[in-house]
Amino acid sequence: MPTIILIVGLLLAGGLVALGIISSRNQPSVVQERLGRYTDVGKATAPTPSATSTKPRQSFLGDRLNEALRGQSFFSRFQTNLNAADLKINVGEFFTTVLLSCLAGILIGSVAAIVPDCATNRNGALVCLMSRNYLDAGLFGIIGGAIGLYAPNFYVGWRKGGRRKAFDNQLGDTLNLLVNALRSGYSVLQAMEAVAKELPPPMSVEFRRVVQEIQLGLPMETALEHLLYRIASEDLDLVITAINIQREVGGNLAEILEVISHTIRERIRIKGEIAVLTSQGMATGWAITIMPLALMGILSIVNRPYIGEFFKPINQPCGWGLLALCAVMIATGGAIIKKIVSIEV
Repeated sequence: MPTIILIVGLLLAGGLVALGIISSRNQPSVVQERLGRYTDVGKATAPTPSATSTKPRQSFLGDRLNEALRGQSFFSRFQTNLNAADLKINVGEFFTTVLLSCLAGILIGSVAAIVPDCATNRNGALVCLMSRNYLDAGLFGIIGGAIGLYAPNFYVGWRKGGRRKAFDNQLGDTLNLLVNALRSGYSVLQAMEAVAKELPPPMSVEFRRVVQEIQLGLPMETALEHLLYRIASEDLDLVITAINIQREVGGNLAEILEVISHTIRERIRIKGEIAVLTSQGMATGWAITIMPLALMGILSIVNRPYIGEFFKPINQPCGWGLLALCAVMIATGGAIIKKIVSIEV
């Protein structure tokens, strides 16, 4: 009974914290509010009374935790990853989400180990809760907590990678638009404004940030460096290097960007062909990595005595050793297959 009360209390506390974070996610950040008063794509406006009377943010916990973490060395790295993934949360809110995800994973893992066993117990669920051994529940809780701890970082990385891939796919069209704008008599800044207006996200979002930073007084080289820091792309690095060199030594930037555009389009085409040829290998790697874990999880629910043989006191040395060996072999096989099918262009 104390265990049930503790679980319910943790769930309620986690739900209240999550509700506070979710209710504040759609509100603009403090930096965005201040930038929005003075900048816009293609024009700068003075602050208006409606802009100055914006309601303050209500994410008290996230803001307090963000201020506490601001002086840490890892703060800028996490903030950069969140910006690259275009997530409208700060580092404090992200760490709160990680903590809640870890607690949720521990609870789900523990409940998944206890409920199937006690639901079918002949002596009743209460007797089962008071008399059972909680070693398997602790193990499942640790596994669930590890998954919950890694899940937010995995989502940020997946969102960041997908956004960078979409950015690379749009880079060829962006260069064509820049070339046409420059040949029409536009300056580089005006051409970037045209990109921010005409192209879809994430290209328009990133170039809008570049234009806003330049309008606020940053040099173009610094604003482009910030863009490269958010979007770690080799093709973008080539474009920014060409723009910076042209600004220093002169030359026809339109012709340079046209040549780079052709090179980038060919690289994108070759990457697409390689992705098609290696898709089967990638699927095989994911299958041999996830299938054993999923099968063990399913068997632990539908046939608990079968999996329970690994955790019996008489079988623990051999059972734990076999589980550790399986984990090492699965991770090694997945890493080898990923290395084989990863081809750099």
